[in-house]
Amino acid sequence: MSDDYLVRIGKLIRDARQHRGWTQTQLAEALGTSQSAVNRIERGNQNISLEMIARIGEALDSEIVSLGYAGPMHLRVVGGRRLSGAIDVKTSKNACVALLCASLLNKGRTVLRRVARIEEVYRLLEVLNSIGVRTRWINNGVDLELVPPAELEMAAIDAEAAVRTRSIIMFLGPLLHRMDHFKLPYAGGCDLGTRTIEPHMIALRRFGLDIAATEGQYHAQVDRTVRPDRPIVLTERGDTVTENALLAAARYDGVTVIRNASSNYMVQDLCFFLEALGVKVEGIGTTTLTVHGVPNIDVDVDYSPSEDPVEAMSLLAAAVVTESELTVRRVPIEFLEIELAVLEEMGLDHDRSPEYFADNGRTRLVDLTVRPSKLEAPIDKIHPMPFPGLNIDNVPFFAAIAAVAQGKTLIHDWVYDNRAIYLTDLNRLGGRLQLLDPHRVLVEGPTRWRAAEMMCPPALRPAVVVLLAMMAAEGTSVLRNVYVINRGYEDLAERLNSIGAQIEIFRDI
Repeated sequence: MSDDYLVRIGKLIRDARQHRGWTQTQLAEALGTSQSAVNRIERGNQNISLEMIARIGEALDSEIVSLGYAGPMHLRVVGGRRLSGAIDVKTSKNACVALLCASLLNKGRTVLRRVARIEEVYRLLEVLNSIGVRTRWINNGVDLELVPPAELEMAAIDAEAAVRTRSIIMFLGPLLHRMDHFKLPYAGGCDLGTRTIEPHMIALRRFGLDIAATEGQYHAQVDRTVRPDRPIVLTERGDTVTENALLAAARYDGVTVIRNASSNYMVQDLCFFLEALGVKVEGIGTTTLTVHGVPNIDVDVDYSPSEDPVEAMSLLAAAVVTESELTVRRVPIEFLEIELAVLEEMGLDHDRSPEYFADNGRTRLVDLTVRPSKLEAPIDKIHPMPFPGLNIDNVPFFAAIAAVAQGKTLIHDWVYDNRAIYLTDLNRLGGRLQLLDPHRVLVEGPTRWRAAEMMCPPALRPAVVVLLAMMAAEGTSVLRNVYVINRGYEDLAERLNSIGAQIEIFRDI
């Protein structure tokens, strides 16, 4: 390898190690080598084989180099450009993955319209294909058709794809009605700290599901004599927990009451889909759901998931951070009203169109036009709450927005163990963010952004926040290893380019 490649690979390894929170000594111990050898590798002063690169990538859980893969790996961003025009919000990533899991309830043909073509969806499709579900993209690759087999082949499950998505946990609800025992690989997804599945287990035990976790798998047994004869009270008002309970209740022969349920956007989309399957759901949009189950579901169903409020917030934040005038169309306003109220108090200048319905006929949409604004830090801290509070996934975008506002903003991301830590990556781009503890960060603005080359944070929303800051920074920045962004956004770079950004997708090796 040339000296230039050695230096570049060394920087990638250093960034991956630092994101993992390891010292050079810890990495050396994992590799069975010395700290001085790791130091030489990171400085580009030591020849390194592809085998060693692979070992380092495995140790750091980071794809340092990709061989034989044609997809995008890195982004080169020419910043300081104004955005303009209009852009449509795509369908909800979180709704789409829930509906893919929900398709296992149906013995008939399921068609989902305008499905997000993202890595999270691709991983779930790989898992579904491996257990016998036939899937194909139809209508010029816009819509997705799913046809299940008479019997699922759980022994053939694609474990590698399964562990790359936390959404696999939502197979539990549908599968407990299809078989008495089965195995699932551990749930993966973003690196957001320890996230227990115990709230899922508490809900699903009421349907007779018992889980033993051993050797990287969940071993599930179902006792058909157990019935949810009283209301299920969720110990966590989580989205996927509520969805799993709904999926279990959908084919339960009786009425299930779910209390402390999430009423967030993806849960509502799942409820609308269940109604299309013939399952009656009362209380949609509230914290108490009453589900009238249908033991045998065999229908041909055609459903259009609604637009993604978190993508809408991403695009609004892009306009704010780059001081642009931009129209974001098809915004699910019900799920952004708190965010917009906060932004209005900060001084955001924007207009909204009259409301109209999404293709599902239920979700309210508007078109939002954002204009350059002189923002002031909010008086109160920014913190998430279950819907109808400020969306948990939208909190990171306020770090970038607060960085361009005058004053100091306290952001309290109390849900995840370490996501606030990743927000301090904005300091590499000129931000002034002070980490107070693993959940709280103090942001001081306004910021004079500067270009930088860095590794993509391993969490989806902080990764996009870094990209937005790079778009605002004068000069050329490089964001490396952007798989995590592709997990949640379809063609994000190309779509941002369509409204004035300059982002190039490239690979090193």
